[in-house]
Amino acid sequence: MSLVTVLATGGTIATRADARGVGTAQDGGADLVSRLDLPPDVQVRVEDVLRVGSYLMTLERVHTLARRVAEVLQDPDVSGLVVTHGTDTTEETAYFLDLFHRDPRPVVVTGAQRPADARDSDGPRNLGDAVTVAASDAARDLGVLVTFGGRVFPARGVRKSHTLAADTFAAPDTGAVGWVHGNRVGVESRPRRHRALDLAAFDAAGLRVDIAACHPDADAVALRAFAAAGARGIVLEATGAGNANPEICAAVAELTAAGIVVVTSTRVTAGPVTALYGNGGGADLLAAGAVPSGLLRPSQARVLVAALLGVHRDPATVRTEFLAHTVG
Repeated sequence: MSLVTVLATGGTIATRADARGVGTAQDGGADLVSRLDLPPDVQVRVEDVLRVGSYLMTLERVHTLARRVAEVLQDPDVSGLVVTHGTDTTEETAYFLDLFHRDPRPVVVTGAQRPADARDSDGPRNLGDAVTVAASDAARDLGVLVTFGGRVFPARGVRKSHTLAADTFAAPDTGAVGWVHGNRVGVESRPRRHRALDLAAFDAAGLRVDIAACHPDADAVALRAFAAAGARGIVLEATGAGNANPEICAAVAELTAAGIVVVTSTRVTAGPVTALYGNGGGADLLAAGAVPSGLLRPSQARVLVAALLGVHRDPATVRTEFLAHTVG
């Protein structure tokens, strides 16, 4: 008998419409599990951690969830763990959990694109698949996973690709690591796992990390405003392979000298951030002190910066560790 713990946090999978037709997260974990047709050899234990839309999953809330995940996995009888979550920020939460996950047992994040009161809700199938993956020996040592639409993705590199379509998650640079069909789980590749960060050392208090969009008319106003508001890290959502302009580059040099960690990511769907161009391009950003994010897009680059700042605090250490986590 496999024991899987389901930690519910809300999201569309738990959402029902009110009298105005506006959806909010209402169902608890027990409601979600009650709709499943579980295999006879799998036992599920349910716990409600939060009940919010994932657009409200702050760093402090994700940290609370990560601590509860670690506490649940102290029980040697638990085979694996499932987190139900809204799809808006699944990519952030799954990656944060993965950065601190030390255990060989799988943690599987899932949710739904259609609410609980929809006739064709995809929640029950996705949750049933996630429980199957969490109970499977094939999923051990893969870190934190996202299971959605019958596919299994690694936490790092996964992202939401469509606002409404049921088959929304993708990993453009790496692809899925496997699949789930009925009671069968197939693993076709194994993601590289990095040394886990120390969850006990993480402190979210006062931890501000922002994302700034770059475009041809962008100036340094947003960057300086974020710094003035107390940002300890800023991620640039740059163009192309990671390009901005001379004014942005000058501001990056100022911020880096002031101890703010600046990371260059891109708005492009796939491909690495690479220092190719001058005149305010990626080569100049690198010279100004920005750290390239590799394959991480802004959402996950922000999570990595925040996690590292929350653990290490020292900007130089964070820059070094950031690069180490983006290799492979």
